Amino acid sequence: MLTVAIGGVLFPEQSTGSFVERDGTVIGSALVGQPFKAPGYFHGRPSAAGYDPFGVSGSNLASSNPALRERARASSSEIAAANAVEPTAIPVDLIAASGSGIDPHISPEAAELQIDRVAAARGLPRAAIAALVAAHVESPVLGVLGQPRVNVLRLNLALADLGLEAGVTP
Repeated sequence: MLTVAIGGVLFPEQSTGSFVERDGTVIGSALVGQPFKAPGYFHGRPSAAGYDPFGVSGSNLASSNPALRERARASSSEIAAANAVEPTAIPVDLIAASGSGIDPHISPEAAELQIDRVAAARGLPRAAIAALVAAHVESPVLGVLGQPRVNVLRLNLALADLGLEAGVTP
């Protein structure tokens, strides 16, 4: 009980699920990845857990497993085609699921790879989308823990707001 109370005081947002609301309705959590597939949105990491926060897990498949290799090949082909890039240009985090299976973040490079597709789908200038991505890059925790990252849900909500300001419907 004491640990829960301390956690609630030190980390009030995280201890209650980091829910993200829009117009009074909870639409997700900043701590849980969601499947975005439409061309006008940034796509996150694949999920071995089906984006289920109650079933967090990695795939537990070894890199030598044929099923994992085939899924990675199929994913890279799909991503390459959707973003008009070579498969070798795709950051690994767009192909590989995280250990938890629900990581809500992608690398800045993974977000940058998607800028042209998102801008074209929304009819917005590339520079506006690039600036939005740059504004959503989060620094490592305490400046040293982890890597720079982009929260896909928060980026897509800001993207939706940008589109509304420009009168664009995704």
